[in-house]
Amino acid sequence: MKVKGVRMHGVLNVSMDEFELPEIKDDEILASVVTNSLCMSTYKAAKLAEGHRRVPNNISTNPIITGHEFAGEIIKVGKKWADQFKPGQKYAIQPALNYQGKPDSPGYSYEFFGGNMTYTIIPKEVMELGCLLKYEGEGFFNASLAEPMSCIIGAYNAQYHREFGVYEHKMGIEDGGNMALLAGAGPMGLGAIDYIINNDKRPSKLAVVDISRERLDRAAEIISPERAAECGVELIYVDGSVEDTFEALMSFSNQDGYDDVFVYAPVKPLLEIGDKLLRFDGCLNFFAGPTDEAFAAEFNYYNVHYKQTHIVGTTGGNTDDMIESLDKTAETNINPAVMVTHIGGLNSASDAIVNMPNLEGGKKLIYTSIEMPLTDIADFKTLGESDPVYAELAKIVEKTNGLWNLEAEKYLLANMKSI
Repeated sequence: MKVKGVRMHGVLNVSMDEFELPEIKDDEILASVVTNSLCMSTYKAAKLAEGHRRVPNNISTNPIITGHEFAGEIIKVGKKWADQFKPGQKYAIQPALNYQGKPDSPGYSYEFFGGNMTYTIIPKEVMELGCLLKYEGEGFFNASLAEPMSCIIGAYNAQYHREFGVYEHKMGIEDGGNMALLAGAGPMGLGAIDYIINNDKRPSKLAVVDISRERLDRAAEIISPERAAECGVELIYVDGSVEDTFEALMSFSNQDGYDDVFVYAPVKPLLEIGDKLLRFDGCLNFFAGPTDEAFAAEFNYYNVHYKQTHIVGTTGGNTDDMIESLDKTAETNINPAVMVTHIGGLNSASDAIVNMPNLEGGKKLIYTSIEMPLTDIADFKTLGESDPVYAELAKIVEKTNGLWNLEAEKYLLANMKSI
């Protein structure tokens, strides 16, 4: 069958192509892709191309499909999996496969398996590893966003603490403690705030720092301190461009410091501030992924010894984190839509990937079956002055304070031009 997909051919050489999809084997599954959310990791892969550990060396002749945060519907099931999966089921993918020790992953390594395409062939290793996950919720975009949410959940679960003199780690954040998110008003930070305040284990104080007043104002509009207080969390937003970040955060903590600090940008001064903020047994999580292999920052080893502070890093989440994200989303306990600012069709994905570092806003959500320029949700109303589809979308998202939602997805799929 003929399909369209956004493929990587070389260094920053990404294009939307039409090509033939082969028939599935008995141990494979054919599925539609409805949504794929773009990730900065895809840009990093495109920038390195064959130099990336997950990208094959032959992409100039056998280009790979981009995109690893995707969801859709199962179309045809090979007989090996017919007792486990059925046509019509909605799915999400856990892309961190690590099959037989190989780094291969959808969006980086496969010719016919990835998120930025109209239909995809899911290979046997995905099912063998339990990485094809059924989604019982409504719609598709929330299932796409389960992968980035799983990264947030994984970092949350990787935190650890211990009692003095007890050599056993207590995994997770300090329940009822102090927490700080540095560079935390971006898309992943917003997802983290939403997850944190709605979790059973949550801090009593949560400080969120950013240097963009616009991002902070939007964050406070979406997740207000009043809403956090209803969940038992005292939430403060700090503008690091005008306030002394360290002094402001120490004042908020009553000069006591923080049990858990997350750093959401690979910026040396932020890491060093995070280190200074840690109280006894404090844990710093370096969440952001740097592109510089020599990236480094100072850490106070006096405090490591006497205050028993420590650092942890996470990249991605595991399958359990992904399942937790899907379940909590389906039960409306979290709302991953807080991360999304732009919507586009498959035709807009290649340019968005190549130019991702220069694009403003949060998550870019691609609908693979439609043709649509990458569009800021905030611009729907203006565009609606000359286009009735955008006018209706503006009305729909206004009901949810400017957030993308299920009604908007259904309207978009029914009314935008097919690719």
